[in-house]
Amino acid sequence: MADDFRTTEVGERYAQALFDLADENGALDAVRADLKSLRAAWIESADLRRLATSPVLTSEDQTKGLVAIADKAKFNGVTRNFLGLLAQNGRARDLTSTIAAFEALYAKKTGLVAAEVVSAQALTAVQLESIQTTLRTSLGKDPELTARVDPSILGGLKVKVGSKLFDASLKTKLDQMKFALKRA
Repeated sequence: MADDFRTTEVGERYAQALFDLADENGALDAVRADLKSLRAAWIESADLRRLATSPVLTSEDQTKGLVAIADKAKFNGVTRNFLGLLAQNGRARDLTSTIAAFEALYAKKTGLVAAEVVSAQALTAVQLESIQTTLRTSLGKDPELTARVDPSILGGLKVKVGSKLFDASLKTKLDQMKFALKRA
């Protein structure tokens, strides 16, 4: 599901509009925090994913649903209004792309380097600090680290920085071994 967060042309256009509006209103950090919460909710909640992507729901229903979520989560007014507009325009399904594109715009403006670490089990604070230190050394700047658990990788780690992916997961190694055995 985290792979759902890829940019598209439509998502980039909506993200640019949201970014400009948030910047003008001095709400960039607040909107970014709202979108991070929304991203986490998207990953956790099948109901949210259904609300945004169901072809059965009208844009009016999607608008009501997304605005209700924004109100309950006490999102910034810019974020709340944007979610309503996105759904009203029939583009709720582009929410993940918009979030990804907004993050890219934010990173570009602030010089932020984001890194996502995926592990089969939750990492300890010491392990996360070790990864942070290693990334800081190799990137030359302090990355903003996001950790996620995905038991399907079986073991090891996947670390994504920008468009680069370092995949040392046990699942990938087993898949590579299976492929090599089939070719033999």
